[in-house]
Amino acid sequence: MFDWSIITQNADLILKGLWITLYYTVVTTVLGLAMGLLVALAQLTRITAISWAGRLFVEFFRNVPLLVWLLWSYYALPIFLDINISKQLAGIMALSLYGAGYYAEILRAGIQTLDAGQTDAARALGMSTGQAMRRIILPQAFRRMIPPLAGQTIIQMKNTTLLSVLTVPDLLYQAGYIASFTYRPMEVYTAIGVVFLIILIPSNYLARKLETHNR
Repeated sequence: MFDWSIITQNADLILKGLWITLYYTVVTTVLGLAMGLLVALAQLTRITAISWAGRLFVEFFRNVPLLVWLLWSYYALPIFLDINISKQLAGIMALSLYGAGYYAEILRAGIQTLDAGQTDAARALGMSTGQAMRRIILPQAFRRMIPPLAGQTIIQMKNTTLLSVLTVPDLLYQAGYIASFTYRPMEVYTAIGVVFLIILIPSNYLARKLETHNR
């Protein structure tokens, strides 16, 4: 028999973990998008060295497992750089860079789907490359990229569960902590799954509505 009183009695810990999960999701999504845009533009430049640097960035972070990168960022990077890195900073850095690799590919593909003639028309009107990208290309590209960007952001939220290996007290870490002294893991992890469903199902629905609205 499920004992749901375990959840109500430890609701404060679950809410604390949820807040930390949402915080890391928002921060790493914003940073990942910003870095991903820079990497996407780097891949599209005609300067070979910069273009290859962008491609190497994407290949590295898309092919190294996130768990490996998290552990390496926290335990190995401080040794190589001879600095101290908090688990919070290591988590944000690892998740942001990892997400940036995927956001970069989404943004690059979205930009390349637009007709090159629009860039030529913008230049004919006297716009610089940066102005054309900011005023014409990116606004259209972002509308087309809403579904994959939303999907990657949802994955980004689920990826935050790996922060528990660094003992960051996110939602999954709090679940493990509650289960350790209540001996009721079934109820605890079921509740965590329900929390994710409550957040992510409406997020998916909103993403689809935005996609329909921007067609």
